[in-house]
Amino acid sequence: MKPEYQFFQEGKSIQTYMDEMSMLKEESFTVYENFQLPNDGLSEALMEKPIQLLTITEDWCGDAMMINPVIRKVAESANIDVHVALRDEDTSLIDRHLTNGGRAIPMILIFNTQGELIGKWGPRAPEVQQIVDDLRSALPPKEDPAFPEKQKEVIATLRERYSSEEKLWSYVYESFKATLLDVIK
Repeated sequence: MKPEYQFFQEGKSIQTYMDEMSMLKEESFTVYENFQLPNDGLSEALMEKPIQLLTITEDWCGDAMMINPVIRKVAESANIDVHVALRDEDTSLIDRHLTNGGRAIPMILIFNTQGELIGKWGPRAPEVQQIVDDLRSALPPKEDPAFPEKQKEVIATLRERYSSEEKLWSYVYESFKATLLDVIK
């Protein structure tokens, strides 16, 4: 089995990944261009204890469309390398980091400079998870003929909110920041 850090070493940079996106690229760059990092000392703290990040992702994922640009901004501010592993290209990696038994993405793996896995974050900030849960709870049962159409509506609503609501980006940032500070302390 390929070690987790090997996925980091073999992965493309997050910048290259975002440039090459074929789905949700415009929305992802909207978040990237508009999200402003708070001046709260996180970048300085991260520079004192160097780490590396690997995001397990896919460009069709609405959550990843919102989260990856926020992670990229954090990383760029602290000179952290972020590489990408595509979830569906080799599921052996995501299968080591399941969320409630599912292959939820994005999943951000945090490595020290020796390549040891020291933490992870994902797939959503708790506040965003609550929004998703609330929307899903209004869906009809999967057996209902209306389910596929209603599910598409939920996905469209989430994608719109993810690419336009700055508060959601802040939830991601604050949750990710808490994980990072806990890992590097």
